[in-house]
Amino acid sequence: MRIASFTRRAGLGMIGLSFIIALFERPSPGQTATPRPVEAFTAEDLGRKPLNDYGSLEGPIRAMRAHRPLDLNAEAWRKANPGGDYKEWAEQARECLRLGLNYDLPPVDLKAATLAREETDDFVRETIEFNTTPWFRVPGYFYTPKNVPLPAPALLVLHEWGGPMLFGADRVSGEPAHPAIARHREEYSGGRALADWYASKGYAVIVIDAYHFGRRAPRGLGGLPAGYDPARLDEATLAKYDDLARQSLFLGVRELNWAGVTWAGVNFGDDSRCVDYLLSREEVDPARIGCTGLSGGGWRTNMIAALEPRVKAVVSVGWMTTGDTQQAYNVGGAIGTFNLLPGVWNRLDVPDLIAMAAPRACMVVGGTEDILFPPLGQREAARQIAEAFDWAGSPDLFRHHAPAKPHCYDRDIQEEALAWFDRHLKAAKD
Repeated sequence: MRIASFTRRAGLGMIGLSFIIALFERPSPGQTATPRPVEAFTAEDLGRKPLNDYGSLEGPIRAMRAHRPLDLNAEAWRKANPGGDYKEWAEQARECLRLGLNYDLPPVDLKAATLAREETDDFVRETIEFNTTPWFRVPGYFYTPKNVPLPAPALLVLHEWGGPMLFGADRVSGEPAHPAIARHREEYSGGRALADWYASKGYAVIVIDAYHFGRRAPRGLGGLPAGYDPARLDEATLAKYDDLARQSLFLGVRELNWAGVTWAGVNFGDDSRCVDYLLSREEVDPARIGCTGLSGGGWRTNMIAALEPRVKAVVSVGWMTTGDTQQAYNVGGAIGTFNLLPGVWNRLDVPDLIAMAAPRACMVVGGTEDILFPPLGQREAARQIAEAFDWAGSPDLFRHHAPAKPHCYDRDIQEEALAWFDRHLKAAKD
């Protein structure tokens, strides 16, 4: 009655009344009038007992998720658009993701500098820094392999989220900078520095500190001194400072969001600029660039696969699932600052990141004993990606590798990843 009264006073008539009613009845952006059939997954469905528990708020969260349309999920879009083709879907999906990052990269002069140089029998490693934006100068390492023809294929090696937060690139590069790094490598990468290992196998490599990690971890905040070198800290002080850095994560999310950007956008921006850096080096073949990483590095690899066409092959390790199963299984232990993209996950699903990459070569590794992700979510994501690659006409360019392993990038996985890169980057030159 109030709506009808308003339209009479405004002189809108019945047409105006119909329009106003439609506005009131229209779902908000990213919301459907009819909920999707989101299951109340049991432990038997998921493959493991759920780790999630949001108490009395779990029901409302499930109800909200059911009203997310996921209309740009490749499988859902294909069903809704039987006449549409893969390229049409992928263009729409990429645009949604790009907009959701809320991080436009302005033109920038890299002004790259080499600060130090060391040489081994297998490679030359340079300590580098370069601009990724007018506000970030990012530190990292660049490797030139020896005993191979140059220009060589190249890899972005992206460090994981979990681990000693005061170290970033140093987790996967060089001799262990601290005993904590040695322990970290033993648990997750078979004791190897991944960047060094790939360089020894004939790849130019770049690795950087992600935002809030390593030399970009916070300083002068919440009890952290204005200056410190984590490699020189004793175990107790490192643990204390690491805890303080973690405590500032939520502040970091709020600061970035209030600045109008997302953490995922910052990461993708920096990682994409790594490709710019590689292209600036005469030692790198610009047509043969790949990307890989574990966990948070696997997530960053997924983003590169989705949005960086200059990267021709990827191996994403330890971050693949579906949104519905993960919501039911484990949000608190798996969803970090890298993953938060309001306005995206209501329309896209995680496997769509890799699905967007066809026809580039994508390998996804998920250990069947990785407790961060439900077995059902890993299998379902792999099925959706495989179907998308088949739809795109490139079924042989996707591989799902599911070893009976926990959350790791160990030596067995490294060998599988190396074979994938050799096939799709080295063989491309032969």
